[in-house]
Amino acid sequence: MLAGGTAMAMWDELKRRFNEGSMLMRLIYVNVGVFLVVRLVGIVMIFADCDIDSVLHWLEVPSAWMDALHRPWTVITYSFLHYEVLHILFNMLWLYWLGRIFMEYFNVKQLMALYIYGAIGGAVVYVLASSVLPGLRGMEGYLLGASASVYAIVVAVATYSPNYRIGLLFLGSVALKWVVLAMVLIDLLQMDALSSGGHIAHLGGALVGFLYAMMMRRGHDITAPLNRCIDKIVSLASRRKNPGVGGPVGGRAYRGQSAQGTARNTSQSATGKATESDLDRVLEKIKRSGYTALTDEERDLLFSFSRKGKK
Repeated sequence: MLAGGTAMAMWDELKRRFNEGSMLMRLIYVNVGVFLVVRLVGIVMIFADCDIDSVLHWLEVPSAWMDALHRPWTVITYSFLHYEVLHILFNMLWLYWLGRIFMEYFNVKQLMALYIYGAIGGAVVYVLASSVLPGLRGMEGYLLGASASVYAIVVAVATYSPNYRIGLLFLGSVALKWVVLAMVLIDLLQMDALSSGGHIAHLGGALVGFLYAMMMRRGHDITAPLNRCIDKIVSLASRRKNPGVGGPVGGRAYRGQSAQGTARNTSQSATGKATESDLDRVLEKIKRSGYTALTDEERDLLFSFSRKGKK
């Protein structure tokens, strides 16, 4: 009973941390959680004399384009899948370090959308390269890991703010552009006959991050369509859970006030409350506890004010 109570307390603490964490930390939690589950399943399958690859292949991106077409979900699932300890360790460290810098310029929705875009870009480049390049054509392989998504975020930050200074052991303060350039070059030099496909996928994610940053410099957010789609799905799911709140029921709006009017008034009210005093409160919190202590709402508020200042 004591062990069961301790386990429940630990589970409740993990849920609390996940719910209160930023989008960046949630991405890391999900990756680590999936890794632990996969490794535990792998251990069980070893004792059962089964092959874990038969399970992983349903979540990984296959190199053969026909197989990839029959498993379209893998362009997302593979980016949360790791099996080697060092693989997830380095991916999550890069995601945490550069993700925090990313959040200084962009918001939580853009972080999540770019993670997904990077995964899709890496998968597409991987499958295309495996089908077109003579050295890779005909070789059966599978792609897994968050590397392409992490590359998208890392390269996006370095492209958008290339002269951002970060401190490195033994080297001191270095511009971010040189760190990321070295990272990409090392990745290229590690290519060999067996791992070229994976490294090419990293470059696909890097290309997505570069395009995102260049478009943002011109005032175009390529993650906006995906975020609008996600918002609609969340809104639809919320209406189905609470049919009496915020929308039509049975094809008719509630009497007295339409759903659109309610949403518009709520939005105007929220905008009206976002005053200079709110900004001062957020800045004071950063001064006391650092940027990472901000909630998602406070970061969105800070981002909206910064965007207004640039116009």
